[in-house]
Amino acid sequence: MNPVYVTQPALPPLDEYTQMLEQIWSQKILTNNGPFHQEFEQELCRYLGVEHLSVFSNGTLALMTALQALRIVGEVITTPFSFVATTHSLWWNNIKPVFVDVEPEYFNLDPDRIEAAITPRTTAIMPVHVYGNPCYMERIREIADTYGLKVIYDAAHAFGVRRNGHSVLEYGDMSILSFHATKVFSSIEGGAIVCRSEVMKKRIDHLKNFGFANETTVIEPGINAKMNEFQAAFGLLQLRYVDGYIARRKEIAETYRSGLRDVAGIRCMEDIPGVRHGYPYFPVFVDAAQYGMSRDDLYEKLKQHQIFGRRYFYPLISQFPTYSGLSSARPENLPVAEQAARQVLCLPIFPELSLEKVAEILSIIKS
Repeated sequence: MNPVYVTQPALPPLDEYTQMLEQIWSQKILTNNGPFHQEFEQELCRYLGVEHLSVFSNGTLALMTALQALRIVGEVITTPFSFVATTHSLWWNNIKPVFVDVEPEYFNLDPDRIEAAITPRTTAIMPVHVYGNPCYMERIREIADTYGLKVIYDAAHAFGVRRNGHSVLEYGDMSILSFHATKVFSSIEGGAIVCRSEVMKKRIDHLKNFGFANETTVIEPGINAKMNEFQAAFGLLQLRYVDGYIARRKEIAETYRSGLRDVAGIRCMEDIPGVRHGYPYFPVFVDAAQYGMSRDDLYEKLKQHQIFGRRYFYPLISQFPTYSGLSSARPENLPVAEQAARQVLCLPIFPELSLEKVAEILSIIKS
């Protein structure tokens, strides 16, 4: 039996991609702001409903560059319930992450706990739209405005997510996307920064290309984070099909949710009213006392049937040796995140997953 993974990239038709590869080869432009790169940025702006966007070779370099572009220093308040790239981007910029607990419904940064973590060294807040569910963005903005802080959203899971008709990428000083192969939308590897002005986009574009302003002038110490033409071409093709991919993911998510609604000890997240979700993951939370089996036992049981879920996010970032010595990383400071990390299991979800296979997964969970 073939393994069923949490997610996998939806592949565009090979003949279309082959045509684009032939075009790249004939133009002999492989990278450095080539024609597909430029078209990709334009089409992403159109699809996402944003004005200023710069694509990157991956989302981690986009996060690191965003912090440089905004000249963030000192301390940044963030969440322990995320992928390590969130805090690694801070560490690489010599910025101290300060962990704040998450709220218990969608496990986003809890705005009620942010102010207590602010110190004279705090310069920014970096929330994460966990599983693509929008944070409490207005409350975070109010806090940031009160204390003069920047807000940088890690929107790696939030491609195409809209709330009341508006893109969640419109909030904050910047939002950072990931186009990794495991995401709803993929350019194999890739990412992007959404910013608020053309001036800032130019600064970002300089930073991702070694700081070059022109052929002979380097205006600041940049990095090499450019997206190549092959990634951009793949992304352009994915854009043609992404709405269909999201619709299919929604169908799978609704099937899971319906099948698990009456299973004691298994909690599913409900869609947020007014939000157009992307369904990047389908997390369930296992209460061992009610379900009769721990999350880890269920994880192993599914593996025995060649079904591979993901304990996402486990362990917490705050539990890794790099960060566990921070005072804000103490487990007693993060009770909601600690419990979520013990209980979460993301079930397989990707466009090619059949409803028959979903029914099999449900049957195993129910048994």
